[in-house]
Amino acid sequence: MKKLLMLCVILVAAGSFAFAKGNAEPGKSIPTTPPEMPIVKVSGGQLKGFVEGDGTLAFTGVRYAVAERFGKPQPVPAWQGIKPAQVYGPIPMVPEQTAVGYDEFVWPHRYYIQSEDCQYLNLWTQTLSSSAKKPVMIFIHGGSFNNGSAMEAVSYEGGNLSKFGDVVVITVNHRINVLGYLDLSSFGDAYKDTTNLGQLDLIAALQWVQENVAQFGGDPNNVTIFGQSGGCRKVQSLLHMPAAEGLFSKAIGHSSIYNPITQEQANRIGQLTVQKLGLTAATLDQIKTIDYRTLLAAGVYALGEAGKEYGISFSGWNVSIDNVTLLATYPEFAKSIPFIQGTVFSEAANNNLNLIAQGINKNTWTAAETDQYLAKRFGSDAAAVKAAFTGLFPEKKPQDAFFYDIGRRGPTLDYLVEKAQSGSAPVYNYLFAFEAPVNGGVLPFHCSELTYVFHNVNLREVTRATGGTVDVYKMQDVMAQAWINFARTGNPSQPGLEWKPFDPATKTGTLVFDTNSRFAPLDDQNLRQIMAAR
Repeated sequence: MKKLLMLCVILVAAGSFAFAKGNAEPGKSIPTTPPEMPIVKVSGGQLKGFVEGDGTLAFTGVRYAVAERFGKPQPVPAWQGIKPAQVYGPIPMVPEQTAVGYDEFVWPHRYYIQSEDCQYLNLWTQTLSSSAKKPVMIFIHGGSFNNGSAMEAVSYEGGNLSKFGDVVVITVNHRINVLGYLDLSSFGDAYKDTTNLGQLDLIAALQWVQENVAQFGGDPNNVTIFGQSGGCRKVQSLLHMPAAEGLFSKAIGHSSIYNPITQEQANRIGQLTVQKLGLTAATLDQIKTIDYRTLLAAGVYALGEAGKEYGISFSGWNVSIDNVTLLATYPEFAKSIPFIQGTVFSEAANNNLNLIAQGINKNTWTAAETDQYLAKRFGSDAAAVKAAFTGLFPEKKPQDAFFYDIGRRGPTLDYLVEKAQSGSAPVYNYLFAFEAPVNGGVLPFHCSELTYVFHNVNLREVTRATGGTVDVYKMQDVMAQAWINFARTGNPSQPGLEWKPFDPATKTGTLVFDTNSRFAPLDDQNLRQIMAAR
């Protein structure tokens, strides 16, 4: 009996030791003392961040401005003592979500506490030396001016990109939808500053960076802004804002179409919103205390009614050209800003996620099935589409033509032509075409490239979302390095992969990110014309 008891004790002890060892990564020892939390003095007071597992220094939930509803952002009041910056701050107010997104597995989200007081940023760095002068990369989230936040996607974590490139990475929250882009300026001086408030929040964030980023090892004279979808349009808008002069030196836009509305249209949306709320010019101040959901519903109604009046579709909130905060043309400083803009292979309307959800795997189609699907989308032009597509993308399967997106690529090339012709700064184009080897093969969908740009494949939720293979890790190294090189020098080329500027005269010159990335003319105008006819 004693021998049996002793054996049990030994087994329990061994199991406990094995469990304890299992908490550490292979080859790494468990520390006996915690890391010392970093403290930084910024304008207003001191902040305490934290140390991530790889030694990256992180500061999350950093307040960069304060603002009343429909008021301009103001500097943060000074505080006493040390303020913790160790958890994410509240995210912007967003529409109520009632269902899980169809892309949740491949693009995992995080949902969080919402607040109108949402002017917070998050920062990752490798050093706190004020003389380090590391490149600074500031990400502006998407969501079509209507939704999203700086921490909504797991892939927005900035620590891995900071570590991989030895750069300072910042993600930013700001007011969106009816709180950030409802224009009430037609109601007089009290509301004259309501035009493009969400953009003014971003200006305030960039100003905070200029004042404080050196304390985090960053170079305020080498700041790159990059944004995806609605964030891309916000980046493009900043290129049209005189107040942004001197706040950044390079810019990158992912997957969007710049289409600001006019001041007249913005004013009309504001007027219809006020009418829907039952307010008048005399009672307008009540709009500052009306419940957010009621306000948002009135704004959405106004977007629809204004669309009917103008005979166009206001599909969501947008910036407006008032020629004060936002110009129709480029201010002088923007003409010398190098710029990258690109799209992904399948974007939103044509990705294969819906087919995967139905149990349909495009990679198992026979030649006959491929022809049937192509005929379903392109009719009698199917053969011409197939021939043009395989000529441009010999590395792809013919059935991939079914999913090729043309909705954003054409307008992107047009915007690059306009930007290139505005000044002397180079512009660059990319197409993200890498198929993730998960669920039988997932073609690039709207947002998917950000996983690789942020170098986040090793995060648990992202590893399973991408397949986590050798090619996946190689893809993130190549894409993240291009963004880092551009942020550092303005040239996104890297050894073995030259990325030449886009040629506005011929509208050619694209870096195709894929298993074997390549720079090519990629003159797909004929293909897009055939596809557009259908």
